[in-house]
Amino acid sequence: MSLPPVDDVTTIDRLDVDPYPVYTKMRAETPVVRVASVKRIFLTKAAECRAVKDDPETFSSDDPNTPMRPAFEAHTLMRKDGAEHKRERDAMMPAFGPKPIMQVWQPLYRQIAAEYIDRLPKDGIVDLHRDLSEPVASRILAHILGIPEATDEEMARWSQTLIDGAGNFGWRDAPFAATKIVNQEMNALFGREAERRRADPDVSALSVMVNADDPIEWSQIVANIKIAIGGGINEPRDALSTIVYGLLTNPDQLEALKESGDWGAAFEEGIRWVAPIQASSRLVMHDTELGGHTIPKGETVMTIQASANWDEDIYDRPERFDVFRSTTLHQSFGFGPHHCAGAHISRRTVGAVMLPMLFERFPRMTLPNPSVVQWRGFGFRGPINLPVRLNG
Repeated sequence: MSLPPVDDVTTIDRLDVDPYPVYTKMRAETPVVRVASVKRIFLTKAAECRAVKDDPETFSSDDPNTPMRPAFEAHTLMRKDGAEHKRERDAMMPAFGPKPIMQVWQPLYRQIAAEYIDRLPKDGIVDLHRDLSEPVASRILAHILGIPEATDEEMARWSQTLIDGAGNFGWRDAPFAATKIVNQEMNALFGREAERRRADPDVSALSVMVNADDPIEWSQIVANIKIAIGGGINEPRDALSTIVYGLLTNPDQLEALKESGDWGAAFEEGIRWVAPIQASSRLVMHDTELGGHTIPKGETVMTIQASANWDEDIYDRPERFDVFRSTTLHQSFGFGPHHCAGAHISRRTVGAVMLPMLFERFPRMTLPNPSVVQWRGFGFRGPINLPVRLNG
């Protein structure tokens, strides 16, 4: 059995601008391949990606070569396994449970969404990504995490800077210089907010962690909040913008959803079509085999969720946005111990609240020129603009 072939052509910049043609070619010709520029073995088929996520003993999250550690200035729970990971994850999970979602976060999201929609200019072209998707995701997350003092601008800037640092597989200096600045800002604010949460507890993540009977270390509380900021804004933000783009460029599907009210189908298809978190790294703990190739101990494999979600073995014409698909299976939220903690919140907020509210308020919304929408990101991906006419 041979080692995976080497791809020394694909650049990080190409993956950032338009990775999907690359992944389509890889799935057909080299589904398990070492990409020299990223220094990782890419897994582009759904079966191999799922196998890795379901076997944390063979494929550890504790990858010592990830840029996440310098970006977050911490060994975060995203890079931990077993009991250590479970203790830190469980520390904040009470804030993400069904009861706070239904009783606190979804009603609050509904209120925030309505307020931010009311602020939108009703005439002319509006950048929905900048003026709605991002600030709404930032504001609700600030409340969920227990740091409402943080402004929308700060939350968005912190999140994007952390994402850029965590995805800095080229190990360039500038992204890490930027993360150093935002880490200082976050550390100062978290300390102030922790004192407030101790004096006035609530159901937010920071509050449940600092007021626990057996709290985790403060450094890990801080790391937990940073991880949630890094992934908790881009996922609902990019999901909403992606889905709106998909529906406005497929008006027959939009009209059908207005009739059926099945906005959840649009949510699942949107995050399948363009996965907000596109790739994840795992350290190989012992010699193993994937896709007919030997994977030696010490290698780092990268599950490409973006590609797994376009696997032709599962989806017919996967490149199409299609809310009528017979299968809604996707790998965007991961599997196993590292299944996304915010998955249910995203479904209950973006899928159940924002989409129906937005199209109820603006039933004639149009996307005048889809070609001007730009998409970016290798590790994390979504549109970076969405110019719509609300009363089109």
